[in-house]
Amino acid sequence: MRYAIAVLALFFTSSLALADSVRLEELPLDALHQDWGHPAVGKSVEGNPLSIGGEKFAHGLGSHATSIWLIDLGGTAQRFTAKVGLDDEVSSAHFPSYRSIEFKVVGDHKTLFLSGSIRHGDPAKPIDVDLSGVHNLFLEIETGGSIDYAHADWGDAQITYTGKRPTPMALPEEPPPQILTPKPPAVPRINGAKVFGVRPGHPVLYTIPTTGERPLTFSAEGLPAGLSLDAGSGRITGIAGARGESVVKLKASNTWGSDERELRIEVGDKIALTPPMGWNSWNCFAGSVSDEKIRAAADAMVNSGLIDHGWTYVNMDDCWEVRATEPPEKRRDSDGHILTNAKFPDMKALADYIHSRGLRAGLYSSPGPATCAGFTASYRFEEKDAEQYAQWGFDYLKYDWCSYGNIADKIRKGPNPPSQLEIFQHPYLVMRDALLRQDRDVLFSFCQYGMGNVWEWGEQAGGNCWRTTGDISDNWGSMTRNGFGESGHEKYAGPGHWNDPDMLVVGKVGWGPSLHATHLSGNEQYTHITLWCLLSSPLLIGCDMTQMDDFTLNLLTNDEVLAVNQDALGNQASRVAKGDDTEVWAKNLQDGTKAVGLFNRGELPETVTVKWSDLGLDGKQPVRDLWRQKDLGDFDGQYECQVPRHGTVLVRVGQVKQ
Repeated sequence: MRYAIAVLALFFTSSLALADSVRLEELPLDALHQDWGHPAVGKSVEGNPLSIGGEKFAHGLGSHATSIWLIDLGGTAQRFTAKVGLDDEVSSAHFPSYRSIEFKVVGDHKTLFLSGSIRHGDPAKPIDVDLSGVHNLFLEIETGGSIDYAHADWGDAQITYTGKRPTPMALPEEPPPQILTPKPPAVPRINGAKVFGVRPGHPVLYTIPTTGERPLTFSAEGLPAGLSLDAGSGRITGIAGARGESVVKLKASNTWGSDERELRIEVGDKIALTPPMGWNSWNCFAGSVSDEKIRAAADAMVNSGLIDHGWTYVNMDDCWEVRATEPPEKRRDSDGHILTNAKFPDMKALADYIHSRGLRAGLYSSPGPATCAGFTASYRFEEKDAEQYAQWGFDYLKYDWCSYGNIADKIRKGPNPPSQLEIFQHPYLVMRDALLRQDRDVLFSFCQYGMGNVWEWGEQAGGNCWRTTGDISDNWGSMTRNGFGESGHEKYAGPGHWNDPDMLVVGKVGWGPSLHATHLSGNEQYTHITLWCLLSSPLLIGCDMTQMDDFTLNLLTNDEVLAVNQDALGNQASRVAKGDDTEVWAKNLQDGTKAVGLFNRGELPETVTVKWSDLGLDGKQPVRDLWRQKDLGDFDGQYECQVPRHGTVLVRVGQVKQ
């Protein structure tokens, strides 16, 4: 017995003696990809001594989120250890408390460590993971939003191994973006939502979204009283009459043939019966927005054919007002109505122009005294502003919390403060009431970043949609955190009220005036659009539509994919299965089928499976690939497919009910 113990002790001692270790900074750094700057040995990304939460590190790597590094371990590594966090060179002003980064360690297809959200000033988080049998090690840093000042450190990071020394590898090369959707045929095809809501006595502008060779001729049987159709343009206009529901038979014809479809028009208390689809100026123009650029966006939405697929709203974001620092007489007229800056000489003429293209117009304000960019906002002028927006003819209001935070802080510190929930709700209730007193429908979008679990009360406060997240950026970490973070919110979405994980970051973006092609890969863009459609999210294009390439346009004009978003049932998808790097999300559709997204969030291709039992189905079920618009056949019990890195497959499962 003593002899056996001695042999074992000798074996383990020999094994330890044979083990070696390598610090991350000793490895070649060429293959480490990060979104800003260059990895720094023993220093931060800006060249300062490594420091996390006051703790100093003589060894380590200074990096920047988002980043990813693939290291070949050959199956001979033992452990990876490190202490990680945000470098102290970043100030709280540059990295406020609502922002965070996250470190992730993945071995082959298994997540070995996830730091959770790390914020400014947090102490370094220790990592100590077993690498036994792991061949591919991925070291990742993600951020939930903007990458600005996301200076992230791997302190005292090292790999213990026997035999083969760990070797960094280049990531698998991303294929060029692939166009999957066939072009629409020359024969007419009516697209878009099958339901439309308007309040009694309010104006209607509805352009029947239809593809097919022009010219087209339209007809509509059963329009409610007060509405009429222009047969050449396909626009339904007029003033909605009495409450009630009308099923309208639409028809579009050209020399190639015709198409028919029913549209249910509901005259009642609800608008936005499906999520709004349109464009917003912020992610491409930001402060460089102008009247000319908004008109050009409207023209591009029509000329590109986006309007033929249901894209409707042209929304200017911030920076159309006068600076909040200007004297009061320059910000508002003698009656208290808001004034515009020199870049927007005539707002009514601008709204009229957008309407003349068959589109709807949107704008932006804040419940505080100043907008996010420092322009005049609506505090204590809510009634005047709602009145002005309606007189100009706007159809959409994005209402951004911003400087109201200062007002809220004063209320909290005052005598007999209301509850936190009442503080969050109050400014939106005030503007809701002001909008409802106007003689036109204005879709009310809360930009409130999810504070106070807005999804739980947004509908009661009059919201048609509400931001559930911080601002999105065009990187994988930001997009996936916003989108996949919607799990659990599905019961709060439905016709007239939608969860909003922020705008789309495909095409050329840049937050003005300089633009760049989105940093999302082609596969990541398919994931983005697929997920937002499954989530019944508002779809607001953020790119410069005058510069759309063929891939971006194809991505935004697949009618079978958009139909998932615009489905009249108004269901938001839920996550029905999850692996280490894979997820399956499913959404009930009005026709009795299920829209199912199979997602691979990992760094290598992977097989993803959806089981019929997770969908409440059994037996053989037909499956259709919606991006390729192709029937795949009948499958018994489940469907599985290979999904590329950061990619998705979107299918419809089940028999259409009669």
